[in-house]
Amino acid sequence: MEKFTTFTSRLAPLPIDNIDTDQIIPARFLKTVSKAGLDQNLFCDWRYNAEGQPNPDFILNKPEGHTAKVLLAGDNFGCGSSREHAPWALTQYGFRAVISTSFADIFRGNALKNSLLPIVVPRETHQALFAAVAKDPAVTVTVDLANQTLTLPDGSSIQFPIDQFAKHCMLEGVDELGYILQQEPAIAAYEAKRPLSVDTRLVG
Repeated sequence: MEKFTTFTSRLAPLPIDNIDTDQIIPARFLKTVSKAGLDQNLFCDWRYNAEGQPNPDFILNKPEGHTAKVLLAGDNFGCGSSREHAPWALTQYGFRAVISTSFADIFRGNALKNSLLPIVVPRETHQALFAAVAKDPAVTVTVDLANQTLTLPDGSSIQFPIDQFAKHCMLEGVDELGYILQQEPAIAAYEAKRPLSVDTRLVG
């Protein structure tokens, strides 16, 4: 995993509630276990028409959607079935964070394990962000994971919650296995001090 650093980015607004994982990446694209190329199928059924041509009205086909690293989504993002391909497709496209008022629990967990930051904001902030980007598509936000702050287009900042173990892993650029391997010296020292055998019989 790549270390998660502070960054500033435009927003890609997608004001649709209850976007499920089958809309993020349809089931027909789940045959692969490789992340490569999944970005081409991100939001496929909205992004392309029946003839396979880009839908010019969809945000990822507009200039402001080409370089945005932050997806501004509707409520309850990532609901539906569990599929790790959903955060894979989002990160392969270039998204590093998704802003919403709420996330499905399984999607949130999968996102954090793949260095995609789900940022929960209050409803008033959510609405203000959609209004700001509608007025000026060039507005930006700054994401600071270390301090858990989101700097808004007006210059103000808000705090966002995150699981502290997930935060550590994202900042260090390690997954759960990588974290365990980092503890190998401590594990080896503990094992060296343990007795070779332990009497586990119940007494009395």
